[in-house]
Amino acid sequence: MGLMDGLKAKLAPAKDKVSGLAQQHGGKIESGLDKAAKMVDEKTKGKYSDKIQSGTGKAKDAMDRLAHKDDPGSARPTDGGTSTASPDSPPPAS
Repeated sequence: MGLMDGLKAKLAPAKDKVSGLAQQHGGKIESGLDKAAKMVDEKTKGKYSDKIQSGTGKAKDAMDRLAHKDDPGSARPTDGGTSTASPDSPPPAS
């Protein structure tokens, strides 16, 4: 068993627990992300709005991937729905 296999095996229970919490509290998490983004945007007077919105979207997508790890068809697409690759597959070669 390689080092990475050992780490994955040890982290599997934690990942399952986080997944369950993300499924159970997804709405609250998204609401909190939106509130935090709004507050930071107000404090920076809109200077970083595009970066804040991008970061918020990425955080929501990551939370969705955690919450729906057993249901790959239910996660929000991050590229407008054009990708057919699974989230665990490596990126295409250039």
